[in-house]
Amino acid sequence: MHQENLKYKANDMVMDGFLMYDPSNSKKRPAVIVAHAWYGQDDFAREKARELAELGYVAFAADLYGNRKEAQSDEEAVSLMGPLFLDRKLLRQRIVAAYDTVKKCPLVDPARIGAIGFCFGGLTVIELLRSGVDIRGVVSFHGVLGDTLGEFKAQLEPPAKHIPGALLILHGHDDPLVSAQDIAQIQTEFTQAQVDWQMNIYGHTSHAFTNPLMHDANRGLVYNSKISQRAWWSMRHFFEEFFK
Repeated sequence: MHQENLKYKANDMVMDGFLMYDPSNSKKRPAVIVAHAWYGQDDFAREKARELAELGYVAFAADLYGNRKEAQSDEEAVSLMGPLFLDRKLLRQRIVAAYDTVKKCPLVDPARIGAIGFCFGGLTVIELLRSGVDIRGVVSFHGVLGDTLGEFKAQLEPPAKHIPGALLILHGHDDPLVSAQDIAQIQTEFTQAQVDWQMNIYGHTSHAFTNPLMHDANRGLVYNSKISQRAWWSMRHFFEEFFK
């Protein structure tokens, strides 16, 4: 499996992405961008890129913080994520820069690009969809779906008039970071935008259900291996359909 660090720019900031693909196939193929959670582009995000490459895709773990900054504490993660959560225009610029970089890769079929994201990354790929870029679809794993998170209240960016891609939201019913109002609002938004959307809600499932390191029931951050596998299979079927 070929892997490389790939530097690119978002405005004037240098970003450090992680590209992976099977070099035995010289044909152009679909690509999937991975948007990381709030700690930054870590081993988890790069492992998901590896799993996607093993499925035959060009996989690209994006860098949303610049220079591959990775938080060492919750406090540092909040300081890195907070400005992007608050400024959705800036967040879109960061993820669209990753999309533009992937689109130029020689092995990528530019008409077949998708994206997945985890937690904060789930919000990020939904913003990529809202931007109106020519993407086939995005998948949010336990994403932050609203515009309010604790003391944070986001400055929203209007969606594009035409959104060509599809949306799959994979959500835990017991996720404390997403309210019933958040769910209703996002469903209404994408229905009115004529987006092909679907949402899987998993019972007895908390936030961060894909991450094996999460076992904090008090904060609602709990890994669930069964649901993690179920959600991954849903993602696979989604891309198999929309990459045809």
